[in-house]
Amino acid sequence: MKKIIISVAFLFVCHLISAQYTPIINSKRPGFSESPYGVGTKVFQVETGAFYEQSKINELFYADNSFGANLFLRYGRFIEKLEVNLDVAYQQDERSFHNVLITNPTTVNGLSRLTLGAKYLIYNSKYTDKSKEVRSWKKRMAFDWKRLIPSVGVYAGWNSNFLSDGFKEDKMSLKGAVLLQNDFNDRFVLLTNLIVDRILLSDMEYSYILTATYALNEKWSMFGEHQGNFRKNKNNKFQFGAGTAYLISKNIQLDVAARTTMVSQGTINYVSLGGSWRLDRHKGKKKANGELEGTKEPFFKRIFKKRKKKRKVKKVKHKKRRKSKKSKKGTPSFFKKKKKKKKK
Repeated sequence: MKKIIISVAFLFVCHLISAQYTPIINSKRPGFSESPYGVGTKVFQVETGAFYEQSKINELFYADNSFGANLFLRYGRFIEKLEVNLDVAYQQDERSFHNVLITNPTTVNGLSRLTLGAKYLIYNSKYTDKSKEVRSWKKRMAFDWKRLIPSVGVYAGWNSNFLSDGFKEDKMSLKGAVLLQNDFNDRFVLLTNLIVDRILLSDMEYSYILTATYALNEKWSMFGEHQGNFRKNKNNKFQFGAGTAYLISKNIQLDVAARTTMVSQGTINYVSLGGSWRLDRHKGKKKANGELEGTKEPFFKRIFKKRKKKRKVKKVKHKKRRKSKKSKKGTPSFFKKKKKKKKK
């Protein structure tokens, strides 16, 4: 898994183009996967929500019930394709020890996650706009095979160990990921994340996330997600989730999701409810025709405009020359010459 992640990152590292700002909020919630696109320069975004988790696992030591809140802050400042983010989680667990006798559960609460990271877009896949194809219905409806090439981004994060007792690790660790996105059409999007977590610790974690999102209309969208976690000296986890999101405005979104994680000893059920909000001060927003505000017109368009102006000037000059040839009485000089010939 580690070799695959490194090779995919190296394959696309040389393709550098700018990110794509979206006029409508682009939120990570309610899924766990991340898009390779950033929020855009001068955009501050808040994604938060509450969750409840119930475990049914037959282990010696486990958490019966957990609930808490997540806070994900995103900000773009320097360049379009770079985003800085902060992932924070507060959690309260009811833990018990299972042996021959079951002890009374103990409560552990506090800061369970604090990760500072950055995301960078490496490759932005481009597709042809087939909606403008009017000559052939077959060409307009045919699948664009370029859409199989995903947009690619990379993520690097630092897992702080400034956590509450009961959630602390031996030391701090690092996190890395390759983020892929396929836009199969205007409604259906597939996200693929390849993640390496807990780097520098003895038990690194490898995982993948597949998230399929489908927009029902301009307001409602739904998603399905599958995640696999592989950790040394731990049981493998496979999670399946689904949810929906509702767009209140172009800067506000609400969401709800439910998940089930399967391990060899049992299952973990998870539900969440939250929302996303952004403060949009991005410059150069798109107009209705797709052009960016404040940008110059295309080069050839400016040339054609200049040529049209020159032609108008020539016509005006030509008219003035014809008028200047007229005599004082108003008769053209051509008729005067004819009269002189008749007298001879």
